[in-house]
Amino acid sequence: MRQNGKRIGIFAHRSELIGQISRTLKLFDVPHGLITAGSTYIPNQSVYVCSVQTYARRVATGRAPVFDMGIVDEAHHASEGSTWDRCMANSPDAIWLGVTATPERLDARPLEAFQVMLKGPTPRQLIDAGALCEYRLFAPTTIDLSGVHTIAGDYNKGELADAVDRPSVTGDAVRHYAQYLKGAPSVAFCVSVAHAEHVAEQFRAAGYKAASVDGKMSADDRAKVIGEFSAGNLNVLSSCDLISEGFDVPGIHGAILLRPTQSLSLYLQQVGRALRTAPGKDRAIILDHAGNCGRHGLPDQDREWSLEGRKKSKGTPNDVQPVRQCERCFCAYPANRGACPECGWVPAPAPRQVEQVDGELTEVNTEEVRRVSPILSAQSKARDLDALLRLGHSESRAKHILAARAEKDQLRETLRSLGPPMTMHDIRQLKPKQLREWIDKLTPKESAHENV
Repeated sequence: MRQNGKRIGIFAHRSELIGQISRTLKLFDVPHGLITAGSTYIPNQSVYVCSVQTYARRVATGRAPVFDMGIVDEAHHASEGSTWDRCMANSPDAIWLGVTATPERLDARPLEAFQVMLKGPTPRQLIDAGALCEYRLFAPTTIDLSGVHTIAGDYNKGELADAVDRPSVTGDAVRHYAQYLKGAPSVAFCVSVAHAEHVAEQFRAAGYKAASVDGKMSADDRAKVIGEFSAGNLNVLSSCDLISEGFDVPGIHGAILLRPTQSLSLYLQQVGRALRTAPGKDRAIILDHAGNCGRHGLPDQDREWSLEGRKKSKGTPNDVQPVRQCERCFCAYPANRGACPECGWVPAPAPRQVEQVDGELTEVNTEEVRRVSPILSAQSKARDLDALLRLGHSESRAKHILAARAEKDQLRETLRSLGPPMTMHDIRQLKPKQLREWIDKLTPKESAHENV
């Protein structure tokens, strides 16, 4: 196209992605210009690498060049009315090529900017061919999302941060990192900037070299931190969104998922960071503390993609391959496999017959139930000392109730941090004695660092 006087524009929406594209073009001796904030525009280039945001602003002022061909990175963002759409509209006669590993939007809208979808090899085919590496997937924690609402197709970030940024969840992440990754370079995907910073702090407190990056940092500061990670000087890099898409560091050995999401694309982008091959790396480790594999299936399961978008549905989509979690080592694997591929654990088969147990049926005293139920309900709603006193409890009895509640809450939190093979609903049904028994059963006999 250079000989014909044609121009190509390559579009990306983050400075890190623009830098990666530019470095790749240089590697293949392709001269090019940049259309980004702070860069000097060089006229008469055949190829330009463009920031979507900067180019769109120049379209608005009439200063954006028109292209004969455009390439859109992370093309699942290109929907009608978007910034990407405004960029493409400036070159209406151009041939447009969109590239993405996840051609699906969270809002399920169709990708109307494109007319034909060319499907490449599946992740499993790429793994079998050696282009991506094998992986081990562990889902050691269940995060209670009962109080988290959905906004614009995904979890409310503020409520999600409150549910995730807890000592039990973060401590569990550090412990399992020590057990399964043993200091190998890993990326932690977080809910918010504050959450990412807190996660990095907890890893540093455990003796690891860790840092967080976010969009509020200057480009130079972000590049410095990412450079330290790429050079192998950091064990863990934590972030919110910034390093999910297109972050190209082949040496990532582990993905630590701490952000529950309803977005299939976001989930696959995150785990995809760890699936790149690298010298001395035989497989990736994915620690799915967010339970995303249960929502979206395994990273390498076959999926049907379409430009028409996905029909929204409540609950788990029908095409999600069921995943089973090993009760012994927390490995996640296809539910149709009999034994755990990691440790060989075999789940007990579901009973085919009803077990008969000797016993006597006793009549329920319905009058007593009707009398006691309102009292217990009112007591459960009384959250402080004054409220309990107003119900007629003595001060000593009220204090005893509050102390027992606090102890039970602490036992629940401790058990949840150990990643039990049960849901949070199941944990809430356990009595204090049962909680202590489970905690004793699951508490490691050695400290996390003794396993490193």
